[in-house]
Amino acid sequence: MSRKQSANPILPGATIGIFGGGQLGRMTAMAARAMGYRIQVLDPDPACPARFVVDGCIEANWDDSREAANLARGCDVVTLEIEQISLASMDAAANYAPVRPGRAILAVIQDRIEQKNWLRKNGFPLGDYRAVNSLDELRDAIGELGGRCFCKSATGGYDGRGQGKVGFRSGADPEEEARGAWEALGEGPGVVEKALELEREISVLVARSPSGEVKVYPAAWNHHENQILAWSVMPAPLTDSMATEARQLAETIADTFELEGILAVEMFVTKAGELLVNELAPRPHNSYHASERASVTSQFEQLVRAVCDLPLGDVSTVQPCAIANLLGDVWLNEDGSPREPKFDAALAVPGVRLHLYEKHRPRKGRKMGHLSGVGATPDEAVAAVLRAQELL
Repeated sequence: MSRKQSANPILPGATIGIFGGGQLGRMTAMAARAMGYRIQVLDPDPACPARFVVDGCIEANWDDSREAANLARGCDVVTLEIEQISLASMDAAANYAPVRPGRAILAVIQDRIEQKNWLRKNGFPLGDYRAVNSLDELRDAIGELGGRCFCKSATGGYDGRGQGKVGFRSGADPEEEARGAWEALGEGPGVVEKALELEREISVLVARSPSGEVKVYPAAWNHHENQILAWSVMPAPLTDSMATEARQLAETIADTFELEGILAVEMFVTKAGELLVNELAPRPHNSYHASERASVTSQFEQLVRAVCDLPLGDVSTVQPCAIANLLGDVWLNEDGSPREPKFDAALAVPGVRLHLYEKHRPRKGRKMGHLSGVGATPDEAVAAVLRAQELL
């Protein structure tokens, strides 16, 4: 989409505030610093990964509206790297600086029930689902949806947390599985989704500036293990028609929201050839870490450009790139005792780089970093990064 001239671009030398100091905030801050911006973050963790690369860090909870206002007072624009920010904090910050993306999109995306209802209301393709508020409603939903389902909490939960699944284990007791899923939801509101026959899972990242310029990255192909992203590669191996459909779908969602920032649209490609929306994330996305090497402009630089209303960067693919997440398990032996990963062995694989987040306490399932690898084709990139991961 063509760009109109911004009346008020936020130029290098200004200060960007970020709600969240995790690895996404850290990598965004590093991209912003390279462009000459100063960075302030707000995070509950005094040792969050971004602390070591920013100008200042406010230690506060996501619902601390007073500290959210303090963050914004010292910034020219505020963005986010996590969805758990309270709307009251968003409003408090907006009194002192533009907050991009804004509270309207967050209000929809924070709640999976609201998110799915919004997508359905606006005519976007979805798999069948039910909103549930009790164990009885969950039981009914499982029956209506055919027995094989994923159950997800309405709020919070990521990387498999706040989620359960039923109907996948042969001989399992249906009542026991239903109760287990209800407990996984925290015995609160949630969404029950019908299990689909999938060809693959993809995501599409779209950037949109306040001036209305839009850039859409090529799709990434995502592989999950235990409901956590294990590896991802871009560009995804899709037909031209499917790639075009995915691009148009993501762009239309961003335009409908009047997005200011970046938005990752997770999608399912079914074996029947359908393209269905899974979930939305209005922030940098794990599957687009590969954009640092695959694309002319990384997702992190693009976020800075978008929220500062600068011309958006080129999203052309330079070379196929894959990433593999490094979980805390890599630092632990089978008995839970600590071990040192063999980074030197992994880095001996041609085309592979190491990206660590400065998290000092490895835990099983915790994302500690990732490997990236390039190749002449997406398959070669995946092979390189998985080979390096094995050598750790």
